[in-house]
Amino acid sequence: MLRDKKLCKLVLESVVVSALTAFTSFAYSQNTASPRAETIYLGGSILTMAGDTPHYAEAVAIQNGKIINVGSKAAALKLRDERTRVVDLAGKTLLPGFIDAHGHAWMTGFQKLSANLLPPPDGKGSDIPTLVSLLKDWQSKNQVAIDKVGWIIGFGYDDSQLAEKRHPTATDLDQVSTDIPVVVIHQSSHLASMNHKALEMAGITSESPNPAGGVIRRLADGRTPDGVLEEMAFFGPMFKVLGSFDQDVSEKIALAGVDYYMQFGFTTAQEGRASKQITQTWNKLAKEGKLKIDVAAYPDLQAEQAFMSATGTKKSYSNHFRVAGVKLSLDGSPQGKTAWLSKPYVHAPAGQPADYRGYPAIPKNDDLQLLVNQAFKHNWQILAHTNGDAAADALINAVAKAEKTYGKGDRRTVMIHAQTVREDQLDRMKQLGIIPSFFSMHTFYWGDWHRDETLGKDRAFRISPTQSALKRGMWFTEHHDAPVALPSSIMILHTTVNRTTRSGAVLGEDQRVSPYIALKSITDWASRQYFEEKNKGTISVGKLADLVILDKNPLKVDPATIRDIKVLETIKEGKTIFSQD
Repeated sequence: MLRDKKLCKLVLESVVVSALTAFTSFAYSQNTASPRAETIYLGGSILTMAGDTPHYAEAVAIQNGKIINVGSKAAALKLRDERTRVVDLAGKTLLPGFIDAHGHAWMTGFQKLSANLLPPPDGKGSDIPTLVSLLKDWQSKNQVAIDKVGWIIGFGYDDSQLAEKRHPTATDLDQVSTDIPVVVIHQSSHLASMNHKALEMAGITSESPNPAGGVIRRLADGRTPDGVLEEMAFFGPMFKVLGSFDQDVSEKIALAGVDYYMQFGFTTAQEGRASKQITQTWNKLAKEGKLKIDVAAYPDLQAEQAFMSATGTKKSYSNHFRVAGVKLSLDGSPQGKTAWLSKPYVHAPAGQPADYRGYPAIPKNDDLQLLVNQAFKHNWQILAHTNGDAAADALINAVAKAEKTYGKGDRRTVMIHAQTVREDQLDRMKQLGIIPSFFSMHTFYWGDWHRDETLGKDRAFRISPTQSALKRGMWFTEHHDAPVALPSSIMILHTTVNRTTRSGAVLGEDQRVSPYIALKSITDWASRQYFEEKNKGTISVGKLADLVILDKNPLKVDPATIRDIKVLETIKEGKTIFSQD
């Protein structure tokens, strides 16, 4: 009997979706002066992502950058004339364009142009001598860039994957150069290491105190900096370096980031912790018509309060750019052991007590509350970086208090990462309307590390608890947090579905979700996170023709092989902006 009810529900859903599609297509055609399709896609798996279950269409017709027909091949071909381009997908899969729920587009370009220190499979950074070799090789090929910016910069090393199981030190990096400052940024983007020349230029000495929300790691004497900088100890000097880049360099970095995003099928990108300077760079590129995809910026509210008060946010894009909200960072990264937890790490970092739990990026609750209140007062959407459950508590409490003062409203506050969020916290998040944006890519890249080194089995198995959210009727998004990981839509799907670690172990089988749900998290649900569900997220009549073509259908392959799927083409408002051909 139960099975019959479920079958009836599925049939009813399919009928309703088909009827709505047919009606809206008819209505659009009746109200459009020229219903001629400029492009028609057919002959493949066209997965609309509309509805709670998979729904396919035979064809999609596009005019003036928007979808004018979704349904049968016959209906679409009625909109054809001699100028219409008919694209035979030849069995390939057409989906809505992917939406970046959280990333850092400018820093992704910065990563792409820096020395690649990522560990396998995304790079060759397997030990410290290899890092030194990679940096020297990059130096030999990028002397013009070094002359211009004055630094040797590497990105993506990961101490958990290095043979030495430690961070490179200032002494290690002196092997690259003692005359030119060298900085290597941890894959988490929450730590870095500098050579002695860079420390000197940053003014970091034995007398330098730890800044609020950061740590200068020391040698055994407890005073001398060893080169490794955590959180605000790193952000301060690094922001000065980035701020020294001229406009031309900044623009080239930004466009390199956009280019990388397009290769992975993204038609909407995010600047997830923007400075005033980087926001202005995006705005300039937009005014000059140089952005091929939409970029939504979220300036750092702590650093850019005056800027935000002057500019505010925009609901719509201007030449593919808008300031969409604000960013707050409440803690660090679990892989770097700087995330703020309610219970101790399995193994504390060197020099820390056994009950070490990380630390808050905003130490005073009153300061956090003022920032959240300011966003609520101006109705600015908040993206809040919270990896540890103690940080999650701080955000939830601050939102609850702000809501009492300013009312509930439809603010769609986003808890970015929500890695170690507990069951009771999900209950409160649902009540407050806080959207979890999970980072399930951690299950592959750092799953073994979390199980054995940082969180232990119980907490590691619940990292990015997607099923726990679904069981509460919550929708969620998934992200890559590039440049922390490559901006790979396919790895988002693969890790959200499979949750397998580098060693092949399954990290929390009961938190796995279906490929369809994983796709929802970077299409339909991601559009809702941005308040853009009327224009994006599904292949539906009246929405933007933001599309992606894959060589295989993620719903019809062995889930273990999703990572092998290729992005063949990215289409923004009906125009191809990336093609493997």
